[in-house]
Amino acid sequence: MPQMIFVNLPVKDLKASMAFFEALGFSFNPQFTDDTAACMVISDTIFTMLLTHDKFASFSPKPIADTSKSLEVLTALSRDSREAVDEIVSAALAAGGTTYSEPKDYGFMYAHGFQDLDGHVWEVMWMDESATQS
Repeated sequence: MPQMIFVNLPVKDLKASMAFFEALGFSFNPQFTDDTAACMVISDTIFTMLLTHDKFASFSPKPIADTSKSLEVLTALSRDSREAVDEIVSAALAAGGTTYSEPKDYGFMYAHGFQDLDGHVWEVMWMDESATQS
C-alpha cells in the first residue's frame, strides 16, 4: 500500500468550505464525507480532511488555532506551471479567499498563495525540475 497523507483542517462552515474548494477544481470522496467531515482529494495519495470544529476538537488535545492571529500550518501544493499557480490563486480569490502576499519569482521557482475561508494558508508553487538536477 502506498504511503498517504491526510491533512486535517478545522472549518467553521463545512458546506461553504466544500463549495470553495470545488470552485478551485478539487473533488471530494463521498465514502469519507458526511455532515461533520469532508475528504478532499488532492492526488491519489494526498487528502485534506475538512472537519467541523466539533469533529476536529474530538481528535485534538489542543484548542483550534485562531487563524486571524497565528498560523497553525502552511500547506504547500505544487502545480505544473507558473500559469497553473496563478489560475488556482485567481480561482481562490474569486471564490472568496484572500491572498497574503505578492507572487514570488525566483527564476527556477515561482510561488503564490491564498488563504481559504477559514484563514488556512495554501502556498502554491511551480519549480523547474531541470534546475534541481546536478
